[in-house]
Amino acid sequence: MSEDPSKQYWYNIKTGAVEKGYESSVVDRVGPFETHEEAEHALETLRANSAKWAEDDAAER
Repeated sequence: MSEDPSKQYWYNIKTGAVEKGYESSVVDRVGPFETHEEAEHALETLRANSAKWAEDDAAER
């Protein structure tokens, strides 16, 4: 992820839209993603990461 984040794709969690660059408020967007398609699947990626982190935390206990 070496590209300038202001030129990458973001997922707006408030509207559900994919945006290129800093179109919306930082509190409403997640990313950056390198492609439009990756940003379209942001929620699945976030859920998968969250589940993995929860498993890792449980394994450390």
